[in-house]
Amino acid sequence: MVHCRERGAELYLGEDAHMIIHEQGGTAQIAGVSISPIPNNPDGTFNLETVRKRLRNPMNVHDPISRMIAVENTINGKVVPFVWLRDVVKFAKEHGLKLHMDGARIWQAAVATSTDVKDWVAGFDSVTFCLSKMGAPVGSMLCGSKEFIFQARRVRKVLGGAMRQVGVLAAAGLVVLDDLPSKLAEDQRRARSMAKMINSLESSIFRVDPLDAQTNMVWVSVKDTGSVNAMKFAERLGKIEDDDEDDQVKVLAWQALSSKIRICFHINITDELAAAAERKVRYVIKKMDPKFENLTIHG
Repeated sequence: MVHCRERGAELYLGEDAHMIIHEQGGTAQIAGVSISPIPNNPDGTFNLETVRKRLRNPMNVHDPISRMIAVENTINGKVVPFVWLRDVVKFAKEHGLKLHMDGARIWQAAVATSTDVKDWVAGFDSVTFCLSKMGAPVGSMLCGSKEFIFQARRVRKVLGGAMRQVGVLAAAGLVVLDDLPSKLAEDQRRARSMAKMINSLESSIFRVDPLDAQTNMVWVSVKDTGSVNAMKFAERLGKIEDDDEDDQVKVLAWQALSSKIRICFHINITDELAAAAERKVRYVIKKMDPKFENLTIHG
């Protein structure tokens, strides 16, 4: 709402973005901003030439007003290529567009690539990131110029978003920022181990694309066979049905897509818990994939 102050502005972003899928069309509902969604590529990027072709003629009274590009990084656990982001920054400046990064998990991208967050966000007019996704109990940050933040505080006020006495929450956020890198790296290590284990089973039903395990998330692709699908896999992971020791924990996975589930590692997951989760996932895959029907399930 700060970047697109007039109603009838238009925003360009990838069609898989959280802002499109999970926010009730809030840009239109609240801000009066229309979205022009661009198909995402497998690596999370989108075609800037497509954006260029959709830019509006500012002198045509029939058109919305091209105002802004938004980029999500990471997107569905994928680290958006750094080189492409530099192209986006250049494109936005050439066409006079504001540029926002939904960096809810931007620290995951920095840790995964052993780089500095400031390099990832250079050239953007505004950035958001979540303290709660880094281990804090609650909180997000909005970053931008002094003028931008002043205007954002005005918008927050009119939307009823202000809070009182938030120092204790901010203190928790500071702790997370100080302790962050090593803990996120551990989450990512555990996620990679889970992905490697799943693929080592060489199942024709369950697999993990390397692009789907770059950070602390493991996106497991599940082939729908009728008797097996992503929903049934997620449900079974969350149940204890057998006496086998490998089935004695619950893994709370999210069926994010019709053919994928998400397993997410976070600050409270230890190596011991991660190992138990791996055993559970292996056990359930072997129970559900006919390939293992006549084999010993345990181990």
